[in-house]
Parts: sequence; C-alpha cells; structure tokens
Amino acid sequence: MFAKMFGLRIVFSLLCLAGFSYCYNILAVFPHEGKSHQWIFGPIIRELVNRGHNVTALVHHKFNIESKNYREILLDNPNSLGLEVIEMKHLESSSAWLTLMLGFGFVLEEGLMSCENVFSKKKVSELLESDQKFDLVFGELFNSECSQGFSLRFNAPLVGISTTVLIPWHTEHFANPDNPAYVPTNGLWFSDRMCFWQRVLNFVTDMYAKRVYHQYLEANRNLLQKHLKIEIPDLDVARKNTSLIFVNTHWSLTHSRPLVPSVVDIGGVHIGQAKRLPQNIEKFINESTHGVIYFSLGSMIKGHTFPQEKREAFLKAFARLPQRVLWKWENETMPGKPDNVMIQKWMPQFDILSHPNVKAFISHGGLLGTTEAVHCGVPMVVMPQYGDQHTNAKAVEANGGGVVLYLKEATEETVYQSLKTILEPEFRAKAKALSERFRDRPMSPMDTAIYWVEYVARHKGAPHMKTAAVDMPLYQYLLLDVLAFLAAIILLFSYISYKILSLVFRSVFAKKKVKQN
Repeated sequence: MFAKMFGLRIVFSLLCLAGFSYCYNILAVFPHEGKSHQWIFGPIIRELVNRGHNVTALVHHKFNIESKNYREILLDNPNSLGLEVIEMKHLESSSAWLTLMLGFGFVLEEGLMSCENVFSKKKVSELLESDQKFDLVFGELFNSECSQGFSLRFNAPLVGISTTVLIPWHTEHFANPDNPAYVPTNGLWFSDRMCFWQRVLNFVTDMYAKRVYHQYLEANRNLLQKHLKIEIPDLDVARKNTSLIFVNTHWSLTHSRPLVPSVVDIGGVHIGQAKRLPQNIEKFINESTHGVIYFSLGSMIKGHTFPQEKREAFLKAFARLPQRVLWKWENETMPGKPDNVMIQKWMPQFDILSHPNVKAFISHGGLLGTTEAVHCGVPMVVMPQYGDQHTNAKAVEANGGGVVLYLKEATEETVYQSLKTILEPEFRAKAKALSERFRDRPMSPMDTAIYWVEYVARHKGAPHMKTAAVDMPLYQYLLLDVLAFLAAIILLFSYISYKILSLVFRSVFAKKKVKQN
C-alpha cells in the first residue's frame, strides 16, 4: 500500500514539474563567419536542444546536431574578407594603438558585409517571409545589429552573446558602467590599475570606438529596413531593448567591474569533459619526466607566418629546458627542431591542457584557450597579436595566471626566462589559485546560460532587468543638470551674500565717515 502511494506521489510530482516546464521556439543568429566565435555558441545551442527547445540556427559552420528539434541554415560567404590566416607581427605599442583605432572601422565594415550576406540567402528570405513564431532570438552582438533585425522582424526578445570582453559600444545597450579610470577598453594592453597616461589613452580609445560605432548605426538601419521591409525610425532606441547579453568572461580573470543584471558572465561555457588523448600525444606526455610545455597560437595564426629569427629563438630556448614541448605547427617540417620538441598540424588543446603532466602553455591570448588554461590551472606565457588578445594577456598577468611576452621582445634568453618563471612551483601555485577562483561559482557556466535564456523567454523579454539609465539622456545620466542646478544655487547664494556684505560694509563705513566729520 505504502509503495503504491509513494509511486502515485512520484507520478503526481512529475506531472506538476511538467506543468512548469516549457518548450520554446528559439532563433539563433550568428552573422560573423569566424569559426572561433561559433565555438562558444555551439555548446549552448546543443544544450538548448537537449533540454527540449526547438532551435533554428543561422550559422556559417555546421554544428552536427542530430535532433528533430533542430534546424540549421548554413551561411556560406563568398565575399568574406578572408581572415583565414593572420601573420605574426611584433608591433611597437604606438603602432599597435594606431592599428587598434583604425581597426574599429574595419571590423564594423566587415559586420555590414556579413549581415548583407545573411539576408542574401534564399532560405533566410523564406524564413523572414514565413509566418513562423519565435519566443526568443539568440544572437551574436559583435560588429553589426544583424541579430537585432531578426528580433524586430519576429517581435521576439533578443538575448545577445559576446565572445570577448564587452566591446565599448555594447555597454550602451544596457547602460552598463564602463568607467575608463579602471575598466580597460577591449583591445588595449592595460590592466585595471592604470597610470595617468594609460587612463588618458584608455578614455580616448573608449570614446573614439563609440563614436565610430554610432557612425555605422545609420548604415545598419538602412540595411535592416531594406531587407526586412519595415520602418525602423531609430535603431539606437531599438538596440537598447536587447534583453540580456552573455559575455564570455568571468570577473575572477578579467578584473572586477560593475555589471547590471542584464549582463551575465558565462566564461568557460564551451568547456566540457576532457577526452582521451591520441595515442602518440599521450605517449609523448606520459614519458616526459619533467613535464610538457604546450605551444599553440590558435587556428588563425599559421606556422609559416612565424618570423624565422623568432622561431629560432624559441627552439634554442626549448633545447635548454628539461621539459618536452608540444608545438601546434601547420607545416610538415621545422628546420632546427631539437629532439625534445614534437610538432603536429592539429592537437586537441583542452584535452592536452587537462593532462596533469602539462606544466605550461605558450599562447597568443585568445579567450577560448585562455579560459581553458585558467580552468585547468596551467600557467601561461602569452604573446598577444591582435583584437582582445592584448586585454586578455594583461588580465592573465595581473591575476597571477602567467606572464606577457611581446613578440618584438622575444629572444632566446627572454623566452627561456619567461618559461623558467612560470615553471617555478610558486608561480604554478598562483595559477592553481586562479583556477580555483574561476571554477568556484554557484552554477556552472552552461547552467547559468540556459537558466537566463529560459528566464528571458518566460518573462517576455524581462524588461524589468534593465536599469532606468538605459532610457536616460547623457546629461541626466551624468547628472549634468543637477550639477548645473547646484552650481547655479551656489553662485546665487554667493552673489546674494556678496551683495549683503557689500551693503553692511558700506553702511558701517558710511557711519564711521559721518562720525569723523
């Protein structure tokens, strides 16, 4: 009898839970063709599908998700700007800053091209002309307002995602504080503790980036109006209706800063369970008595672009070390390679970093590899090249996860000393402590992401999460009207006080003059 009642209670509980679970129709839009960008979205989309939601995804690279709940529209781009290979460069700080400033326009121009490509696809046009309904649009916020267009067309709340630290123009979507006194602008090689001149440069860069972005807003508005065939009076107002943005960071790594409720850190969301290593790599690592150094500069910086003199400096430094080195190298051969170095065109990065015998990681500072190394507690030598890598590198260094080595400074001795530094037990302990802080969260990054996607869908865009600052004009946000009013009161009080004192003094001196006469 008891067993029967217990069974009925379980059934009743499950029915109650089913009543509170919903299946949402979600449109995922990722206009940018960068493959590393999609590595963040893929796991989230897969998890949404696994949890029973219906997902239609507009992507450049196939996700290989087999489910009746999943539909994929591939966006090949014949007009891509061709960012397949980026050459290794060693820029001075001044030329790097100039490259960053000029790069804002280039990135935003590329965004318009990518968005135009999305709308040019026949299947996308058919989707836009259909009567399909979506509960939510999940899209990348990077260098265009393309995702915003789909949100407007289907009248669905938009949950954005940024694969990097917040870009300056995205803070305006949510009125998120970005005080340049201690929040480094994405792309600059500053930590959160800046000297006077760094704060000047940070302020100028932040203001300039936002100014360039606003110059492209009108082009975005015209593009969306042309393809959506709807009137968009003010795209600046529309973009501020974005419900929420996921950011591929975590404060333990990329500095503490204030975040409004609609900005959510999910750094490490792409990290899953480590898999078994290929036999040759596992053997190479296991047989290394003193451990292994892993060397990879990501998917876009290819081995043949590595300057010869710099490559030789690394090889000579490696030959002096007792550790073995795994180097992701796209060419078949490497002249001058010492016996303790193994090269291979492709290596399973996270699986390698997860191996306990891997002692150090030489990286370019891409956020995916950086978060993987931090998650695994592997100290880094970071050689930033472009984009957010400079910001990531300084954050790693400031938080004890590694050291920065600029390519222009790379010699046999500097490479050797940098590696010796991070291989010291004291430094490895710092990297482990950073890893513990990074992983110590109330919910996993994936559970956090899924919870907030469903939360926004449940609450019809969750407009209550936005602060009043989103709709404030700049003079109100900065309290310029209040300061002006108080200044006027002080001036008026000062003027009245001056007049009263003048009258008193004149009266006193007048009486003295009469008495003297």
